[in-house]
Amino acid sequence: MFIDRNIDHYCISEKTLLIRALEALSNSKGQTLFIVDDFFRLKGTFTDGDFRRWIIGQQEIDLNRPVSEISNLKPVFAYDFEAPSQLAEKLSERIQFLPILDSENHVVGIASLQTNQEITLGNHSINRDSPVLIIAEIGNNHNGSLELAKRLVDEARAAGAHCAKFQMRDLDSLYSGASLGDGASEDLGSQYVLDLLRRFQLSDDEFVEVFNYCRQQGLTVLCTPFDRVSADKLNQYGMDGYKIASADLTNHELLEHIARYGKPMLVSTGMSTEQEIFDAVNVLRRNAANFVLLHCNSTYPAPFKDVNLNYMDRLAEIGECLIGYSGHERGYHVAVAAVAKGAKVIEKHFTVDRDMEGNDHKVSLLPDEFRAMREAIEQVSVSLGTNKPRNLSQGEMINREILGKSLVAAAPISKGTRITEQLVKVKSPGKGLPPSKLKELLGRIASRDLNTDDFFYESDMGGATVVPRNYRFQLRHGIPVRYHDYQALAGLSNLKLIEFHLSYRDLELDPADFIAASNQLDFVVHAPELFAGDHTLDLCSHDEQYRSQSVRELQRVIDITRKLNGFFPTTRSPSIVVNVGGFSEHDFIDAHEKQARYRILEKSLNELDRAGVTLLAQTMPPFPWHFGGQRFHNLFVNPDEIAEYSDRLGLGICLDVSHSWLACNYFDWDFTDFIATVGPKSRHLHIADSQGVDGEGLQVGDGEMDFEKLGRQLKTCAPDATWIPEVWQGHKNGGEGFWRAFSYLDGLL
Repeated sequence: MFIDRNIDHYCISEKTLLIRALEALSNSKGQTLFIVDDFFRLKGTFTDGDFRRWIIGQQEIDLNRPVSEISNLKPVFAYDFEAPSQLAEKLSERIQFLPILDSENHVVGIASLQTNQEITLGNHSINRDSPVLIIAEIGNNHNGSLELAKRLVDEARAAGAHCAKFQMRDLDSLYSGASLGDGASEDLGSQYVLDLLRRFQLSDDEFVEVFNYCRQQGLTVLCTPFDRVSADKLNQYGMDGYKIASADLTNHELLEHIARYGKPMLVSTGMSTEQEIFDAVNVLRRNAANFVLLHCNSTYPAPFKDVNLNYMDRLAEIGECLIGYSGHERGYHVAVAAVAKGAKVIEKHFTVDRDMEGNDHKVSLLPDEFRAMREAIEQVSVSLGTNKPRNLSQGEMINREILGKSLVAAAPISKGTRITEQLVKVKSPGKGLPPSKLKELLGRIASRDLNTDDFFYESDMGGATVVPRNYRFQLRHGIPVRYHDYQALAGLSNLKLIEFHLSYRDLELDPADFIAASNQLDFVVHAPELFAGDHTLDLCSHDEQYRSQSVRELQRVIDITRKLNGFFPTTRSPSIVVNVGGFSEHDFIDAHEKQARYRILEKSLNELDRAGVTLLAQTMPPFPWHFGGQRFHNLFVNPDEIAEYSDRLGLGICLDVSHSWLACNYFDWDFTDFIATVGPKSRHLHIADSQGVDGEGLQVGDGEMDFEKLGRQLKTCAPDATWIPEVWQGHKNGGEGFWRAFSYLDGLL
């Protein structure tokens, strides 16, 4: 049993409408919600069973009544002064979550028989899927100076720590009178430590000041109490949780005393036997503690051969809890490796000068080292992923096409011909069926004519093939094409426009060699991202030579667009979709730097001759895929910035809904609000599905997006916008991906 003091997950207001209560119930931790008044006094419970019993007796279902009207008004509960054993007796198969009340009937905790797989420290919820909590262990490295303590807090925050931790001791209660005297009888090690502790203590008032300072700086604050007197002081202050030093793992009296506070406990297990860890865990469980066990070797510095990170697996079994790592070895690589072993909390000593007096300084990280550790932990955490079935990333799909191989026709094949091994060969690139599908392909009847080196596709393996037809769209629709497939695709449906996706090599071609004039179609141009010499377009670069080259390359695109306009005379001021740049290699840039990049973009735009065309800045995802891999994008990602700089820079917007969905997922923005802000600024739309934070360009219906809802909103806020299906590899097999997207969206846009 353990007690969760983070009660917001379990409680809803008695005024909540039933329809909202049902939504909350489906997302609840324990399929039980506790109904409370405005002061968090318990009023009842609400379960799926309560709802079923109520609905059976209703003639008409009204989900807009308060949940309190159908809740159980006689819930089972316990008081916080009851012993853990009494709480455990009230828990059962039927009652798996038990509200704990104070003397005024306020809910102050939820007891359950579940193992403690989530804790909340300050603003940080720690569970198996959460980011790692990174603690800067300042300890006594302030050397008794409040000024230095605050400086360490500032440096820890700047280095990326989530939490700053200190140590508090009441020397009178912690050490014997003889030890606190001249200490002449003590061992040399004890004499040294006691001398430091006497000189390097902060006063109680100074502790409060530095704790408050941590919170003001946005850091969670923790402290290790080494005795009951210190623990009570920290509890009176209102500490969010407690760190238990390895030295006190066998101090069961202190463990029980701190557990009664009902706050999360981070418990180090250094210098203890496995039996002692078992015993401590039993004490914590008996007292309903919510705890994390920290693997630790209590040597300063710990030799690498003694760290034994593999024991973390055993520690998780013993505690049936989250685990972490408290490291005293030199450097930070072991701490990063601990994250790969499952650590959800990392604690490392922190200093600004390893030459300062005190043994903890010698094993502490300097600010730059701590920052590097944080970055490495974040990278490893992301790279761990999940154990779900493996899917290709967008970057892998790009490289699979470039580097992979496909099954192609070895000779012309007429429709109706049986496909034999002599009619198939393997060639690059990987645009079609992979070679592993050869046996499945052989013996099938060709459903179409193929020329030599034509690719085989999934549709050649049998099953339904999506063919183009006329579609019913309110918004004017089109497809993306290259010069070479324009003639083959443009007349296959009732298209209203064509979007030419140009490569840098297309800029050297004469459009007249590929395109016949059309009075029925409008056109849009998508500027290349990549130009000769591995030059990725960036109109916002601080490198003046690089920026100037980007301006020159985009001017070539503008000139080509004017030339194309002669083939499509009905298009006025043709649009050019541009990814303007502003990406970074290793992390997102801050607000100040973003403003600087927007100013550089303004300079670049002023150098362009834009007469007769309209530039559209494309909305961008947080992690765009370029040919060199994945980067961080900064400009035209945030909806408010998009709206602001569209007006300020005189740019139209190409709203890529897939990109923007990913941005909303990553930054926790509301997608409906995003569309409401950016939609009215949008002249052109790219429509595709998406998933997660970097799964862009998916076939419509294969990702997370609600296209029925999106279609209603776009028809209202962007009624004059044109659009294309921007699905990955949609042009293959005669544009099959485009027609599949159109079939799904028919009537929705």
